[in-house]
Amino acid sequence: MSIPNLPAMFISETTGWGELARLHPPVTKLFLRLVVPMSIVPPVMYAYAELIHPGRVFPLSVPALSATQLLVSGAVLFAVQLAMVSFMAMLIRRMCMARDHDPAFEEAYALAAVAPVPLWLSSLALFVPSLWFNVGVVTLAWVASLALIRHGVRPLLGVRDAQKAHYISNLVSLAGVGAWIALLVVSGEILSLLLG
Repeated sequence: MSIPNLPAMFISETTGWGELARLHPPVTKLFLRLVVPMSIVPPVMYAYAELIHPGRVFPLSVPALSATQLLVSGAVLFAVQLAMVSFMAMLIRRMCMARDHDPAFEEAYALAAVAPVPLWLSSLALFVPSLWFNVGVVTLAWVASLALIRHGVRPLLGVRDAQKAHYISNLVSLAGVGAWIALLVVSGEILSLLLG
């Protein structure tokens, strides 16, 4: 999978996906080359928005957080995102196994690593100091992530039956929404413990 193939991956089960399935990248390679760099973007953009436009994108964060608080919150968000991708890979594998399909962990991890790319990239919208603009971008990113899940289940996990693939993609999508909410809650809880 290359970045130029990403737009086609939203609407196709072949373009980009076939290349990724053929390469069969190891978990460590995906982790170091995709998950880690992309997971850095949201904490950095959050810090940018808080330092440059305090209270404009996140109105409830007035007064603005200090640099130390931003560093701690960024580190927590980064760590939770890294853990969440592995958790989602395990969950994807379990959901497939419940439908009598047993993909390798590497295949499930590839889907778990590719699906949140639009969400990670949506944090770049924080350059624009508008809450509603950012809500719109995140909404579009969710639609894009769901499309990646829908089109990635068959080629990456090797699910041949269309109905089974549809069912698994629905389960993975639902789990992804739940994981995103859990990510926010866990990050908030950890931050409240660390920052008071």
